[in-house]
Amino acid sequence: MPCAPRAALPWDLVWGVGGTAAFLLDLGADVWVAAQYALGGRRLWAALVLALLLLASAALQLFSWVWLRADPAGLHEPQPPRRCLALLHLLQLGYLYRCLQGLRQGLWVWRQEAPSQYDLAYADFLSMDISMLRLFETFLETTPQLTLALVIMLQSGRAEYYQLISVSLSFLGISWALLDYHRALRTCLPSKPGLGCRSSLVYFVWNLLLLCPRVLAVALFSALFPRYVALHFLGLWLVLLLWVWLQGTDFMPDPRSEWLYRATVATILYFSWFNVSEGRTRGRAAIHLAFLLGDSALLAAPWVTHTAWLPGGALLQPWLLLAGGACLLSGLALRLAYYRWLHPSCRWEPDRVDGVRGLFPSAPGQLPQNRRMIQLARSFFPKAKDETAFSGKGEVNGVL
Repeated sequence: MPCAPRAALPWDLVWGVGGTAAFLLDLGADVWVAAQYALGGRRLWAALVLALLLLASAALQLFSWVWLRADPAGLHEPQPPRRCLALLHLLQLGYLYRCLQGLRQGLWVWRQEAPSQYDLAYADFLSMDISMLRLFETFLETTPQLTLALVIMLQSGRAEYYQLISVSLSFLGISWALLDYHRALRTCLPSKPGLGCRSSLVYFVWNLLLLCPRVLAVALFSALFPRYVALHFLGLWLVLLLWVWLQGTDFMPDPRSEWLYRATVATILYFSWFNVSEGRTRGRAAIHLAFLLGDSALLAAPWVTHTAWLPGGALLQPWLLLAGGACLLSGLALRLAYYRWLHPSCRWEPDRVDGVRGLFPSAPGQLPQNRRMIQLARSFFPKAKDETAFSGKGEVNGVL
C-alpha cells in the first residue's frame, strides 16, 4: 500500500525542526536585506525584494487554505475554528501554522513508546504537505530573489557582506527544499526505501550544481538587459504553462485552483525539472533539460560582446563562463549517476490516484494517506519491469 506509515525516528523530528528554522532564517534574511537596501537609499531594490516575498507568500497561503478546505472533516482534529484558520492565512501565517502542527504531531509520536499506526500516518501526511509547500515557496520567492541579488551585485560591481550571506543561504535553501521534497516522495514508495546519507548528498549536490548555471545565465542577461528579462520570463513561462496543461494535470480539488498549481509548476520548470504526469519520465526530462540548456546558451551569448557594460566585466567574463561550465558538467555527471544507480523503480498498485478527490479512505478505520503526494510519487518514480525490481543492489534494499 502506498504511503504506509513508517517508524518514528528522532531524525524525522530533527528534520522538521531544521526545515522550520530554515524557513524563519530565510524570511529574516529577506527582511534584513530589504532593510539594508532601504537604509542605503536603494528603495527600488528593497521594494522588489519585498514584492517577491509578498507575492510568493500569498500564493503559499492560498495553496495551504485550499488544501485545508479540501481535507475531510475531522482529519486535523483538534484544530482552531475555520475562521481562525482563515485569519491566520490572511495574516500570512498559514504555512508557519502547518510547520508548528507538524512539529507537534512529530513530538507526540516520538514521545510515545508504541505510537499507533494512525498517528504515524498522520505525521507523514502533515510532513508531505509541508515539503510540498516549502518547494513552492522556494521557486516562487527564494529563486527569484537569488537571481535579483546576483543582478544587483553584477550591476553595482561589488558585493556587500549581507548580499553574500543571502546568496549562499538561497543556493543552499533551494537545494535543501528539492532534497526534502524528494525525501517526502520516497515515503510513498510501496517498499518504503529510505533515503541514505550518500544518496542524499548526491541528490543535494547535483541539484545545486545544475541550478547554479541556470540562475547565473538568467542573472547575467538581466544585468545586461533589465528591460527584456520580464519579456523573456513571460514568453518562456507561457510555453511551459501550455506544456503542463497539455499533460492533463489533476492535482487540485477544483479546476480554478488547478490553474494556480499549473502556473506554479511552470515557474519551477523555468529553473528546474518537475514531473507532473505518469509515463516515460526520462524522455520528458531530457526534452526539458535540452530546452533549458538551449535557452541558457542564448542568454549567455550576449556576454561575449556586452560584458564590458558591467563594472569589471572584462574580468568577470572568463571566470563566470568557467564556473558555469564546470558546474553544468559536474551536475550532469552526478545526475546521470544518481538516476543510474540510486533512483528506484516501483511496482505500483493498479488503481490510479486522482488528486485530492480521493484524499481520505471512505472505509472506517483506514489510515490517512496524502494522495496529493502519492500522485506525484507515481509520476516521479518509474514502474518496475518485473517482480525482481527491488532485488538489485543499492539503496533500494537499504544498503545506502
